[in-house]
Amino acid sequence: MELSYPSLTLLFIFLFFLPTLISAQICQRNCGKEVLKYPFGSGPGCGDPRFQPHVSCSQQRLTLTTHKGSYLVTSIDYNKQVIYISDPTMSTCSCTVPSKGFALDWDAPFTFDDSTIFALVDCSMNSSSISKISGYVDDGTNNSKLLCDLSTPICSLLYSCSPISTINLPISTCCVYTPVNLGPSFDMDLQKLQCPSYTGFYNFNDQEVDPEKWNYGIALKYKFSVTDDFPGSCAACERSYGVCGYNGAYNSFICNCPDGINTTTDCLFPSSYNNGFRNGIAWLIYPLAWSLVSLLL
Repeated sequence: MELSYPSLTLLFIFLFFLPTLISAQICQRNCGKEVLKYPFGSGPGCGDPRFQPHVSCSQQRLTLTTHKGSYLVTSIDYNKQVIYISDPTMSTCSCTVPSKGFALDWDAPFTFDDSTIFALVDCSMNSSSISKISGYVDDGTNNSKLLCDLSTPICSLLYSCSPISTINLPISTCCVYTPVNLGPSFDMDLQKLQCPSYTGFYNFNDQEVDPEKWNYGIALKYKFSVTDDFPGSCAACERSYGVCGYNGAYNSFICNCPDGINTTTDCLFPSSYNNGFRNGIAWLIYPLAWSLVSLLL
């Protein structure tokens, strides 16, 4: 039986898209220039499900999203378990811009790294504002900590920067958080504090007296779990050139292999393949494909 032109067209389209139908999602190892390792992933099903709602890869840009905005992840130190982010509304020694401040979501698996320093700039000096930004809070150890320090050398150094010095206000309008403690809400409400802008940095870069050389941004610490243990199953997966991920209603661990197949162990043993399309759907689609060919013939 000779195939008609429409039949050949349908067969060609079916066979052309067949590989797409049977391939599982492949988790990427990079997002732009940033290498992705556990607990971060390139999309849903990749990395750790606790981190996926907060850190995502879009258009080859890794971003952290909170209820206050989205921030570019500039680098990740996997040894120290710290991510570094930038805030385009943050003032630096190069520019001063108005800002709403920074905040973390209460359920995000991050805390402020001890290296992070925040400074509120150009704050109102009325009594209510000073009370709000320099009040004391309980740190959980029955001791009180100063929420913000109004007298610190950091303020003098920051106000030596040309963009900030043009404000032409006294040093007392600057207030420094170190270590950062924004209270249980993890929220810096600049409007409430009556401070129009803020700056943050995490490294003096061996230039303590030259704010132009400081590393501006925010350093955030993350933990793998409550016990902060790196999962052994993930370590085995990454050693076999797989990418750690999750699947199913219970977010069960999977190892996403370079060919797109998911396993429950690593990428070295084909017998462990499951959860992948080739182990289930593929064996259903291929017979259907050949059945279609037989009917057309």
